[in-house]
Amino acid sequence: MARTLEQERAALEEDARKLEERRKKLLEREREQAIATVDKSGLLTLEPKRLGRLIERIRMLGIDEVEKRLAA
Repeated sequence: MARTLEQERAALEEDARKLEERRKKLLEREREQAIATVDKSGLLTLEPKRLGRLIERIRMLGIDEVEKRLAA
């Protein structure tokens, strides 16, 4: 038998909440993976000032420009 409108709305809201929770978990896993990749590259072994300067330069140039220059 068909659900009432209220039950259907409640079910949709619960599904939306679960989906949002899954999205948050995925973002967290992606962030952890990115940090692990940076760690494996050896960048986290740089002294903090040097790493800060490198990151600031990457921000100034932009990711696309940095990739282009590194590929050259």
